[in-house]
Amino acid sequence: MTITLAARPGFPTPSTGRTSRPVGGGGLLPWQDPGARASAYRGRVNRAWIEPAFDRRFAGMRILALAGVMVGYFLLLQRPSGARDWSLAAAGLVLCLAAGKWVFGALLAQSVLLVAAHTLGASIVPSLKVLAAVTLFELAVQQSGRCLAAGTTGLALAVAVNRFEDLPGELLPVLYKMGIVAGLPLLLGAYVRVTRDAAVHARRHAEQQELRAEQQLLAARAAERTTIARELHDLVAHHVSSMVLRVGVARHVTAATSTTDPRITDVLDDLHASAGAALTDLRRLVAVLRAPDRTGPGTGSLVEPGALPAALESVVEHSRQTGLTVTASVDPRVARLDAVRGLAVLRLAQEGLANAAKHGGPGAHAELAVRVADDAVHVTIHDDGAGRARPPASGPSGHGLIGMRERVDLLGGRLDAGPAAQGWRLTAELPAFASDMEPQL
Repeated sequence: MTITLAARPGFPTPSTGRTSRPVGGGGLLPWQDPGARASAYRGRVNRAWIEPAFDRRFAGMRILALAGVMVGYFLLLQRPSGARDWSLAAAGLVLCLAAGKWVFGALLAQSVLLVAAHTLGASIVPSLKVLAAVTLFELAVQQSGRCLAAGTTGLALAVAVNRFEDLPGELLPVLYKMGIVAGLPLLLGAYVRVTRDAAVHARRHAEQQELRAEQQLLAARAAERTTIARELHDLVAHHVSSMVLRVGVARHVTAATSTTDPRITDVLDDLHASAGAALTDLRRLVAVLRAPDRTGPGTGSLVEPGALPAALESVVEHSRQTGLTVTASVDPRVARLDAVRGLAVLRLAQEGLANAAKHGGPGAHAELAVRVADDAVHVTIHDDGAGRARPPASGPSGHGLIGMRERVDLLGGRLDAGPAAQGWRLTAELPAFASDMEPQL
């Protein structure tokens, strides 16, 4: 029976720890779903062009564009017949430009100008109606409530006053014209304003949801780190402490015996030192898991800045004590690596040399090379012992290789491991400098 655990979108999956992503129709990822891509494209177009076109900050530009259109209309299509019509047209254009800053006052003034132009018998009354309707649209886009109601009523009354002599016989035509000049701009402007406000509200809500999801993810990670730290402290650290204590007792007993083989004493000393170092690393790791943002002598990186060459030399010396012949070549520039990459290089060297000692066979010789070139760190570990066959990376004994590969992938590098012409070869390449792919605790 196979059980599949599905992670919530944006949360790490139980098996891989990777962040899951919501899928589109048919199980496709968002960038694979044509509908999702089209929706994302429309959203980008809306944010880039449509929303700014009706934003309050660009009201002056909209009014200026309209004034330019009306100037072209007066010059090319319907030229005013005299000085009076030119004056009325100029007044209408000035009020239209003033609407960029005082839209409500400009609309009331245009309504009065419309009545005056009709009373004087001007031929540009239809053009002034267009200017007033556009100003009402701008008012409906920017405001709501009493100002919008008063502006709409003023323009509607101006249209009714101009047709007052036709009432009551022509009531329906007058009402129709009032609806076209005042009602239609009101509805269109209100629709644009409501749609724009809804888009802004939806975007803010989405940002809040994303922030809430990130906070929940951080809380889940903190809880997971706390659980791991507790298990490390209660189980692993406890047993390692017991081992250190027992080895210390054995050293004390053998030191009091004059017939003890000195090699046994050396082995016990090395075991005591290794177990003590492991216990120190465990305690520091528990401190990092419980408080990853804290810094101090008991927290932070397990490799101090600039100490990587010495740490690698210690790893090589420890491997030699296990019986493995090791030749090491370490570039001094690795001391300038950041703590995360330095720790990755150290762990690669530890795991690679441990595998060489375990699988290389008796008398195996291993070569460790760490160098910095082309803004990358290159780690190579090669042993010449045939040894036993290495376990596959996916097998039950391949967790060390899997862990190395995950660590390298997390830093944006690559790792290759497999049989060589003689023995086994492991190569890894890590970006030497910080990139956009920083690891997340």
